[in-house]
Amino acid sequence: MRYLMKQKLFCFGDDFAIKNEAGEDAFFVDGKAFSFGDKLSFQDMAGNELAFIRQKLLAWGPTYEIHRDGELAAVVKKQLFTLFCCKFTVDVPGPDDLEAKGSFLDQEYSFTRGSQTVAEVSKRWFSWSDTYGVDIADGEDDVLILASTVVIDMVCHDEHQRR
Repeated sequence: MRYLMKQKLFCFGDDFAIKNEAGEDAFFVDGKAFSFGDKLSFQDMAGNELAFIRQKLLAWGPTYEIHRDGELAAVVKKQLFTLFCCKFTVDVPGPDDLEAKGSFLDQEYSFTRGSQTVAEVSKRWFSWSDTYGVDIADGEDDVLILASTVVIDMVCHDEHQRR
């Protein structure tokens, strides 16, 4: 399934609108303004919370937790010591961890599990800023991958703005 992800401008907090490949609204990510650390609610269009994203403040490097139904579903962490490229790990309970590698500032990267690509993120499909596509393989957890994409977007844009 392909999704269109766009960060909303002129809002308090980090808000994202996510459309499906038919152009219909699919999800909304509501960033909580004025909080210590980033906190976001990943919701369906009826306002039901599907995941909650929370920044871990006392962690070594950018680290976020994704919770579903009150349970920890994944920890998204930027690898600090990589030689030539930036990497993120999406640590899920059990053996199905994901890794994201590529050009994060250009929003051209992929999620892999082992040697298999399970999702690709690309800005090349769109000419306007802060909009990009997320193409997720069938049978994958769309909400987990989209929530991880939101985390990567926040981490990379925050670091880029500090330079």
